[in-house]
Amino acid sequence: MTFELAPELKRDCIELVDWQLCKVLLLNDSQYPWFILVPRVDNLKEIIDLSQSQQSLFWSESAKLSELLREVFNPDKLNIAALGNMVPQLHVHHIARFTNDIAWPNPVWGLHPAVPYSNEQLISLKKALAL
Repeated sequence: MTFELAPELKRDCIELVDWQLCKVLLLNDSQYPWFILVPRVDNLKEIIDLSQSQQSLFWSESAKLSELLREVFNPDKLNIAALGNMVPQLHVHHIARFTNDIAWPNPVWGLHPAVPYSNEQLISLKKALAL
């Protein structure tokens, strides 16, 4: 069986790059630097469904993304969460939060309608991330 990204993630995200284990996505909402890691392994719901070696690689890639977000965005807080209530496929959100963002200090989910990135914003963001 070939890895397939959940339809909701395909609809709501921009695919940036494939790392060794995970696909790196950008949620198409320019109000927050909101990235998602999705292990490219079929039928996963939980991190514990990964093998031990895959878990180690996942945490390494999560740390790599977190360090990149801190370096590029200098957020007040990094929020990392794996909820999966609406999209059961294992995916882990990495969101750079700021005390002046429109949702602070509340969670970002469903608080404000998404504002898609412009082509210029995407080009600039990809350049800054060097992915």
